[in-house]
Amino acid sequence: MNINQAFAILQKSGGVRAARIITEKHKNMSFFRVMRYSRLLKRGMPVAKIIHSKWFYGLEFYTNKHTLDPRPDTETLVSAVINDCRETKERRILDMGTGTGCIICALCKNIDGLTGVAIDKSRRALRVANKNIKKFGLRDKIRTAHADFGKFQSNEKFDIIVSNPPYIKYGDIRVNDGARFDPKIALYAKNNGMMAYEQIAKNAINLIADNGKIYLEIGIGTANQVIKIFDYFGWKFERTEKDLSGLNRVLVFTR
Repeated sequence: MNINQAFAILQKSGGVRAARIITEKHKNMSFFRVMRYSRLLKRGMPVAKIIHSKWFYGLEFYTNKHTLDPRPDTETLVSAVINDCRETKERRILDMGTGTGCIICALCKNIDGLTGVAIDKSRRALRVANKNIKKFGLRDKIRTAHADFGKFQSNEKFDIIVSNPPYIKYGDIRVNDGARFDPKIALYAKNNGMMAYEQIAKNAINLIADNGKIYLEIGIGTANQVIKIFDYFGWKFERTEKDLSGLNRVLVFTR
């Protein structure tokens, strides 16, 4: 099937943008692959899940059904860390709930002297993260570990801790249709979406170095709740970072 025929079929199923992305990724597709992709688009599956690829902070990441697709909102978190790390020196970073590894990979590619650890409680997500770590030539800078937010232990301290944890409360009707294809373990948290923050706030005290900082992505309208949690565990609130829509997206704390 030629590319124009494929584009026409995919456009009818998912729109111009989806057809363009898929045909740019796959120049030559069989009729059966085009029809399969067409059916997935009609079901509402995000393009990234179909082609197993999503760009984030200038890097093309592999993704699949076991991880969240990297999202533009999360680039706010990456930018916040980079802006605080202008000078070159050795630093250690911990990425809690790494998923695809997009946050720690983007940071290690953009900050000289940065190395660290990426953890996730999903072994399938860790396989995706390791695939991306290898793809970007970062195996000498990043190691992965199977661990939960509240249970990870380390003899070393980290200068930077980052996390985009699950923060959607169960039953939240604002979750878009595309989230139906994301792993629930990466989206939803108990205690009205706050459980992961509670676990991180408590455990990260034992992991942060002197003068270290923790950077957290948050959901819409949850800043005050998260600040109260971290204040309870002895963290000092430093600042809020807004995303491109002007919404509070990232909170920064120090110890």
